[in-house]
Amino acid sequence: MGKLTVRALRAVLAVVFVGTVFVQAAMVWALVTGETEGSLPLTPMRVIVMLGMVAAQVALACVWRLTAMVRRGTVFSHAAFRYVDGVIGAITAAAVLWFAVTAVNAPGQREDPGVTVIMGGIGLAVLGVALIVLVLRMLLAQAVARDGEAAQMRAELDEVI
Repeated sequence: MGKLTVRALRAVLAVVFVGTVFVQAAMVWALVTGETEGSLPLTPMRVIVMLGMVAAQVALACVWRLTAMVRRGTVFSHAAFRYVDGVIGAITAAAVLWFAVTAVNAPGQREDPGVTVIMGGIGLAVLGVALIVLVLRMLLAQAVARDGEAAQMRAELDEVI
């Protein structure tokens, strides 16, 4: 991965991380001041949003670490699985939190249940992203195994020579 690509990705990750911290701070402020405008139960929604920001921050931190491993050329190691698992867990948590938002929002959508169905579909799509990352994890496992086999063959070849 080129230096420019790594820098660009890290800049995006940093901006998104700062944005999630800002949203969390706004939710905490709203909880403390007790603003209750709107028809939805705002306290559960605010807590769900704060937890969603934590899930995003976990995913961002894991991608940051994976980017560092790619830059160093150590991504095809068992240490990478911890971060890939972190991304999968964060995406799954985000999907569960989205389903919670859907459940909190559903009573207000009795006249138009299509909104709830669409929100449920979005939650399924987010779970689909987690499954895609799981497939990519399996590909990483195969690459790590092949890298280990190649290292063993190189060592055997060095002994022969």
